[in-house]
Parts: sequence; C-alpha cells; structure tokens
Amino acid sequence: MNTQLPQTRDLVLVGGGHTHALVLRSWAMKPLPGVRLTVINPGPTAPYSGMLPGFVAGHYTRDELDIDLVQLGRFAGARVILGAVDHIDVVAKTISVPGRPPIAYDLTAVDVGITSTMPSLKGFTDHAIPAKPLGVFASRWDAFRATAKNPHIAIIGGGVAGAELAMAMAHALRRDGSDAAVVQLVDRGSVLKDLGSVAKGKVLAALETQGVTLIENADVAEIAAHDVILTDGTLIKSDFTTGAAGAKPHDWVAGLDLDIHEGFITVNDKLQSSNPDVFAVGDCAHLSFDPRPKAGVYAVREAPVLFDNLQAHLSGRDLRAYKPQKDYLKLISLGGKSALAEKFGTARQGPLLWKLKNHIDRTFMNQFDGLSTMALPDLPETIALGVRETLGDKPMCGGCGSKVGRGALRNVLSDLPRAQRDDIQSVAGDDAAILQTGGATQVISTDHLRAMIDDPVMMTRIAAVHALGDIWAMGAQPQAATATIILPRTSEILQERALAEIMATAHDVFTDAGAAIVGGHTSQGDALTIGFTVTGLVDGQPITLKGAKKGDALIITKPIGSGVIMAAEMQCKAAGADVAATLQQMVQGQADAAAVLKDAHAMTDVTGFGLAGHLAGICEASGVGAEVTLTDVPLMQGARTLAESGQQSSLFDSNKAGVAGVECTKSALSDLMFDPQTAGGLLAAVDPSQAADVIAKLKQAGYPAAQIGTITDQVGRIILRD
Repeated sequence: MNTQLPQTRDLVLVGGGHTHALVLRSWAMKPLPGVRLTVINPGPTAPYSGMLPGFVAGHYTRDELDIDLVQLGRFAGARVILGAVDHIDVVAKTISVPGRPPIAYDLTAVDVGITSTMPSLKGFTDHAIPAKPLGVFASRWDAFRATAKNPHIAIIGGGVAGAELAMAMAHALRRDGSDAAVVQLVDRGSVLKDLGSVAKGKVLAALETQGVTLIENADVAEIAAHDVILTDGTLIKSDFTTGAAGAKPHDWVAGLDLDIHEGFITVNDKLQSSNPDVFAVGDCAHLSFDPRPKAGVYAVREAPVLFDNLQAHLSGRDLRAYKPQKDYLKLISLGGKSALAEKFGTARQGPLLWKLKNHIDRTFMNQFDGLSTMALPDLPETIALGVRETLGDKPMCGGCGSKVGRGALRNVLSDLPRAQRDDIQSVAGDDAAILQTGGATQVISTDHLRAMIDDPVMMTRIAAVHALGDIWAMGAQPQAATATIILPRTSEILQERALAEIMATAHDVFTDAGAAIVGGHTSQGDALTIGFTVTGLVDGQPITLKGAKKGDALIITKPIGSGVIMAAEMQCKAAGADVAATLQQMVQGQADAAAVLKDAHAMTDVTGFGLAGHLAGICEASGVGAEVTLTDVPLMQGARTLAESGQQSSLFDSNKAGVAGVECTKSALSDLMFDPQTAGGLLAAVDPSQAADVIAKLKQAGYPAAQIGTITDQVGRIILRD
C-alpha cells in the first residue's frame, strides 16, 4: 500500500541565497509532510560570497565556490525551477518568472541578495560588470583572467568588498605572470571609510603590498570600452571594470506591494514581511526591529529561525523570534593566503587568520557536499524469487529511462497480427502509424514520460518535444494533440495549479509547432506522468525507417547522454550545470531540423532505445548495416565523465541486450550508444553528396549536428569504432 501523504500546501523559496540553502538542507533532514517545496533561482548554482575573494585570487576553483542547487533540491525533495523571478503578486499569491505560467504559493520566502550594478552610470551596463550577483561576475572574471596579459583593472567602490577584490585580482594576475598589470581602486571619497582606524591602516598597507593603485575623491561620469571617465575629464585605463560600490536592491524587490525600506523588504523579528505569507531574509531584507549591515553572517544565523517559522506557519504553530548578534568577527582576505580579523575595534592579520577563514568557509561549504538520495527500499525478509534481480542496484529512472526495453517490446509486437485495413500503411517498428484519410496522408503517434524532474513546466516541454519527435521524424507537419496526465495525489487546489501550468505550457509548445491541443485525460497515480497523442500531415511520401542505402551518411542533430546524466541527477551525482544544459538540449524542438532533412532516405528520432537501438531499427528495416565512429558522436556536457565513473540508466542493460549484431570494445563511449535518450535528436541516412551541406544548414539553424558514420551493405552488422 502506498502510504505517502497527499500534498496540500505550496512553499516556494525565491532565490538560492545562503539562508535558503541551509533551509533546504534542514528540510531534507526534517521535511514537513503535506508540503510541496519549490526553489526558484536564475541558475543551477549559487556562489558562496565568503569564498569569492579567494576564488578571484585563484585559491579556489569555481566548483569549490558554488553551492549546487540542483543537487541540494533533489536532496531536499524540492522542485527546482531555473529562472529569474521578476514579480510577486502578494494578492493573487503568484510568482512571475518570464517564459512560464505564474507559480502559485501558499507561503513564500525571498532570499535574492543584492546587486552592485550601476544602471544610472553611463556606459556601465555595456562596458562593466557588477560584483554582485556573484555568479555572473565569477564567470566573467574567470574568462577574462584566462587570456589577460598585463591588463588594467578598475574597481569602482573603495569599501571592504572593493578592496578585497582589488587585492585578490592583483595577486591572481601577478601569479599568472602579469607582473605589469595595473589594478586601480576608485572611490568618490576616501577608501575604507567604514573600517576602524586600526583595521583601515592594516588593509591600506596590504593594498600597497599588493601594488593596488588608490584613486580617491574621483567622481565617475562614464564607463567606456577601455576607460573609466571622471567628471573632470580624466581617463583611467581599464580592460576590466567592475562595480563594488554599496548594496543596491533588485528593482523588482523594491517594487513589491509590501512595506519597503530603501528598496529592501521590511521584516519583523519573525522574518515576516508586512504580508504574513511572505518572509524575507539575507541582504534583500531590512530588519526593522534591529537594523544590521548587509553581511553573510546574519543570513547564516537566520536559517534555523526561518526553517522553524516556515514549518510553524504551514502547520498552524507559533513562530519564534530572530535575535541578531550585536557584532561579529570580520575576516578580510588580503590577496594572498593572509587575512585580517577585526572585531570591537581591534584588528590582527596574518596567514593563521587565512587558515581560520578557510576553515570556516570550507566547513560551511562541506555541508552541501556528498549529498545522496533515492536509496532503494528495504526488502522484507522473505520475498519472491527474482525480486532483487528485477529491482537491480539503482532506482528506476524517469523519462525514457523508465521505458520497457526494446527486446521485450519487439517480442510482444511481433506476435500481433498486421492491420487488415487498407488505409493503414506502416513500416514495422516505425515512429508513427501512417494513415490514409480522405486522400490525405496522416501520421499518428503517442508517447508519455514518467517525470524525471519535478518542475511541471520543464517536464511538459520535454514531453511535448519528445512526442512531436515521432511526427518530425516522419517528415510530417504536426496537426493536433491530446494530453494524458497522471498527477501525484495532492489537494484539489494543488492539482489545479499543476494542471494549469502543464496545459498552458503544452499549448505554447504545440502552437509553436503548428499544432493544436484539442483535449486530454487525467488521473492520479504515484508519480507525475505526462504524455501526448499527436497527429501530423505529410505532403508527399513520409520518411520511414526503410530506405537507407549503402554509402549514406549518418547524421544526428543532437548530442546524446541525457539518460546517464538524469540517472546521476536522481542520485545527486550530476553537476547542476550539466543537468541544466541537458534540459535545454531536451526542450529544443526538431521542426527546423526535419525541414533540412526532408530528403533523407531514412530517419528516426533517438529516444528510449538509445542511439544503437534506433540505428538498428533503420538497419533492420532497410536491410543494411552501419559503421559509427564513436569519437564523432556529439555528447552532452558531463555525459562522458559520468559514464566513465560507471553511472548508467536503469534501462541500459535492456537496451544493450535488445540490439544484436553490434560490434564494439567496452568503453564509456560505446556504453553511451545504449544510453536511453529523452526528446533526443533526429538520426538520418542522407545521400553522401549532400551531407556537408545538410550539416552546415543544421548548424546554421542552431543544432550541434554531426556526421557519425555511414551505412554499409553488411546486413544487420553495426560496427562501433573507437
């Protein structure tokens, strides 16, 4: 019996700041039954501010800097939505993310930090990069530093943050061999004015040691491509300009219908805003009861209070108060592996304090390493024969990884009698049935996917593109679709919210493809499952599996690897950035690719049976063989590394067993040929004289297409060459 309790409330965390990261970790340890938890963040990772100067200086890698929110969300059982919130309607209780339907909530918390952008400063948007948000800055600095040689750098804003960046940049550039690099710290007044006199003196000495040039009492008028222009006309040469002046709230936060203090959300001692269903923490919040400076230490200390109060609010219990500390130990990086500590007006510096800071920072980040989930259930002491073997050693995947294997499916379908109707003309194993209807040639196919991610909008896009793939593979134009949706057991209001997101998204995808959603069916089950039955119209003859010829070029339009990446994601083993890139590959439609491949001799879409399985389908129907050069097969970001580590989809063994006649040596690349793909690319056999032109057109249309091999006359033999 399934004893999982129905979900009845939506808790949405807006932003992946330090407080929310800690709340997610706590939620994994102690979830509140009945709550559907969602986290929304612009990207798959959230940089930790405490390690940013060390990253800039080259002491930490980007992976060490980032909290992986995709892994953390999976660990916590949360839906992860990658997108930038631009509004919260506190009356309708919906959250707006561009490009998707509104996200409804019962309770929400905001932890989006601040920005140091300077939109009013002429040229800043075009020629400079703000130090916050941290993720964008870190990426830009990484790319610049990789090629810079003795550059000029300008940091606008001479506070502690600007000084730390200046010293870190100077150290990194000098270590990279740019001994003549010029790093300039620019401020409209005097630098470090908020530090005590003792600490200020020590940091000024450290700036001098690092060779940082101070430009004080300088009023910036404009940022140009290679200069910072002051109001008196002075030009400060700069190849990389960043802004670290002050804490600016995000514009959309300042515009919320809440009590706002200088652009920040005003909260009480329970961390609630003026609307009791909206909490705010971190730098985007103003502690009206006890104002404090913007500092990460307060965000970290707010986490247990926020966690307790969110659960209390959702379960009808009393909230507790947050009491911020009066002062805290400030640890300032000095470029090299040395730091300064300041508290109560006293200051010390040296390598030991760097070791202390490094220990504190790594201890914080270690909380988010080594996460795991999706453990197999404990089995009863006495079980039927075959249960352990059927379960295997890993949880069942979602998407095409949860399909029935090719061998079992072929065995069943081969026993069915062929259609006796004259208006049905299909090739065995083809992507869609071919129907003759009133003189028109129509194709029809159905497909559904068990969810591999909990974001219903992203899952709908993937399922819709996946179902359309059969139509595009036949060279048809999509016509109409009906939906089949299985929802997890939830309250009626949560069901309505999910259905609204799913159907609005399906409408958008099918409309863009030239088709119409004309209805559907729903039911409840153990897991979200989304499917579509799709029809299409063919102008001329459909492209089938049958027709490949000796010498044809084999062309694929998308990289492979989604199966192994999403299998690893279920176990918190895939990097969030790789998962995000994979999702974007899966939602790329194939309409333009199908148009380029309209003259293909044979074509299919690469889905659950893997590239080898679908290639075998073409070879069997066409009476040919094939040779594939594995190093020419495009791979999704991160797929090879995971395959080399032994990660596999739960369908891998069935896929490999279901394809006879494949010759290869055991390797990660050959294993990926049996990796089940979801919403994969088109695989086409094309006249070799047209191959180069076809690939050029596909790339121009935005597809990472490649020729991966050729068709041979060795019937049923598929050779995978290293």
